[in-house]
Amino acid sequence: MIYRIFYLLSLLPLRVLYGFSDVLSFLAYYIVRYRRKIVRQNLTTSFPEKSLKEIKTIEKRFYRWFTDYFFEAIKLLSISEKELNRRFTITNSDEIEYCMSHGQNVAAILGHYCNWEWLSCAGKDLPKNRMIGLIYHPLYNKAFDDLFRRIRSHESNSKPIPKQDILRQLITNKRDGTMSFFGYISDQAPKWENIHCWLSFLNHDTPVFTGGEKIMRRMNDAVYYAELTRPRRGYYSLTYKLITKQPNELPEFEITRRFFRMLEETIRHEPAYYLWSHNRWKRTHEEFNRRFEIVNGKVVPKKEPAKKQ
Repeated sequence: MIYRIFYLLSLLPLRVLYGFSDVLSFLAYYIVRYRRKIVRQNLTTSFPEKSLKEIKTIEKRFYRWFTDYFFEAIKLLSISEKELNRRFTITNSDEIEYCMSHGQNVAAILGHYCNWEWLSCAGKDLPKNRMIGLIYHPLYNKAFDDLFRRIRSHESNSKPIPKQDILRQLITNKRDGTMSFFGYISDQAPKWENIHCWLSFLNHDTPVFTGGEKIMRRMNDAVYYAELTRPRRGYYSLTYKLITKQPNELPEFEITRRFFRMLEETIRHEPAYYLWSHNRWKRTHEEFNRRFEIVNGKVVPKKEPAKKQ
């Protein structure tokens, strides 16, 4: 039932869906005030050089894009190939195919920037025998989990992969001789036990995921940054920027560091399209050092000193 409702909604033209989005963004910003405090804090600490007036301008544009994101994602349920090709362009898919045609699988790293759901269409310019793996965290609500799996399966060669099944799927692909192109959203805030690297990102000392990099090294993937831009409302452009084709020749965490530098450059060029409503800097380095330590490569709680008798 959930799918049918949203599928019928997706049949409406985008100009109509954007009308709904305008109403929803007004409600979210002015009435509900959805995560306004977190958004303002993230923006002011990320851009201390900007005035309050500039911050508020970015803030309002963010909410307009944020509600657009939802309706644009829903549109993928029924968008025609002709309309998709008009609205979503990829500048250099040939680089990705070159790697795969020469026997090297590809990993693309991306952030929560622009409409990452449209990256489920990244395989539209690739041969259909290539597998496009879209790694995701399953939702607790089964109905909406199914809805977003359908959205992310827009292209016939796109397959949503739960994050816990990544290695299993990659090993299966290697055994079957299937060349693959996997996308990793890598800017989430990791849990304490998964923090192995801190780096500077948007004026913050930031804990980052490194699991994706470990997989890329193990599989010896060619690694690209997937830069998504939004020239105007309803249109996206994807460009792949090479990070490395020799992942194991780089120092530990260097792939992750290069990705975050490239993502920050993209965000600073147009800040409104980043996911500012996520409280990604809630864990601090000071608290980590106080509560945890790394032993044999694993993050473990520090033992409290024994109390004197």
